[in-house]
Amino acid sequence: MIRVNLLPQKRETRATQATPTGAEGNRWLLAGFGVVAATAVLLFLWYVSLNKELQAQLKANAGLQANIDGIKTVIADHETIKDSLKELREREEAVGRLQSARTGPTTSLLEISKLLTNGKGPTTDRDKLEQMKRDNPSSVPNATWDPRRLWILNYIEQERNVRIVGQARDGEDVSEFLRRISLSDFFYDVKLLPASKTTDGVTKIELVRFELSAKVRY
Repeated sequence: MIRVNLLPQKRETRATQATPTGAEGNRWLLAGFGVVAATAVLLFLWYVSLNKELQAQLKANAGLQANIDGIKTVIADHETIKDSLKELREREEAVGRLQSARTGPTTSLLEISKLLTNGKGPTTDRDKLEQMKRDNPSSVPNATWDPRRLWILNYIEQERNVRIVGQARDGEDVSEFLRRISLSDFFYDVKLLPASKTTDGVTKIELVRFELSAKVRY
C-alpha cells in the first residue's frame, strides 16, 4: 500500500500563494506614498508661487502707500503753496509795473529827442516812408528843417496818454513836428490842440505856443 502525505504540500502551496499577495500590497503602499509625495511637491510649488505673488502685491501696495503719503504731504501744504505763489505773482507784477514805468517814458522821451535832432527822424518803417515820398513828398519829414526852431516846454505822460506843450518860431515849425511825431511808431492818435501866439520876454520875438495830445506805445 502506498501512502501519500498531503500536508506539507498544502503548507507549501499556502506559502507560495501568500508571497504574491504581500508583494502586491507593497506596491500599492509605495504607489500611495508616491501620490502623497507628488501632491506635497505640487502643494509646495503652488505655495511658493502664491507667496511670490503675495510678496509682489505687498511691494506694489507699499509703493502706492508711499505715493499716497507723498500726496497727503503736498495737499497738507497746498494752502501755504498757494499763498506763496500769489505773493510771488504780486511781486512780479509790481516789478513789471516799475520796469515799464522806468523804461516806457524814457523810450518815448528818447524818441522825442530824435524828432528834434538834425539828421534823424521818427522811428518808422523805411519802405512805408519811401512809398510816402513817391506818393506825396510833402507828407514826409523835411530833411532840411532846423529843429532848433522848436522846443518842448512840458511833457506829461499818464497811463500812456501824452500831453506836450512847446513853442516854435512859426506855424510851419509846428506842422513839421506834428508830421514827425505822427509818423513815429511810438505815438498814435496824435491831435494838435488850438495854438496861440506869444512873445518871448527877453528877445521880444513873436512865437507860437502849441499843445498836442497823443497816445504812446512801448
